[in-house]
Amino acid sequence: MEGLQAAGRRSLVDEAIEQLREQLAAGAWPVGSRIPTEHELAERLRVGRNTVREAIRVLVHAGMLVSRQGEGTFVRSTSDPASVLRGVQRSGVRDVLEVRAALETEAARLAAERHTPDDLARMRAALAREAEVMAAHPERAGREATVEHDLEFHTAVVEAAHNPALTEVYRYFGASVRESMRAAFGDHEMPEVAIDTHAALVDAIESGDPERAEAACRELLAEPTAAVEQLLAEIAARK
Repeated sequence: MEGLQAAGRRSLVDEAIEQLREQLAAGAWPVGSRIPTEHELAERLRVGRNTVREAIRVLVHAGMLVSRQGEGTFVRSTSDPASVLRGVQRSGVRDVLEVRAALETEAARLAAERHTPDDLARMRAALAREAEVMAAHPERAGREATVEHDLEFHTAVVEAAHNPALTEVYRYFGASVRESMRAAFGDHEMPEVAIDTHAALVDAIESGDPERAEAACRELLAEPTAAVEQLLAEIAARK
């Protein structure tokens, strides 16, 4: 096969990973197809089989390849999810928040149609814990104490959509939003949590009406989104 060059001496595994990643991105092996054997790849890269094995292990972990015992290694994706995630990490807090909002509103619609009694119980339990913490820490600094419970609530809403792919994407964006906001504003400037709008979202999901659930989710997100916009404007004005 053309295109594979001998890996350099500096870092054999890293070079092998990069060469294989480039071949995958170029479409050398279509999604679903089996890649050459370790022996064949070792010859083409001019490295040992252990080096190839380690490179393949890394790409399997990255989600580009999948190994099936007794069958070989197959292409799962020709794009590297890690590079996508690095792009997300470089995005601003507004950008990440907008994506999270899009995921949550769709999740709320699906949750209205697919939720179970256990899903509703999880939402209400997380919200109750959040309310308890807010009551115990009414001062501004107490918002940080509610972060984990708030994320637990929103994750419960998303998981009530019963779409594993949506859940995994949301978990990443949920964490990214939290870290981006901490980095941009600090712990003491995080937007407040409104318990009433959270409770209204649970009621809307329980109603089974997707339109009502989406509207309730948008209302819930409107206040923190506005707070973020104001904080970003204040930061820009100080520069």
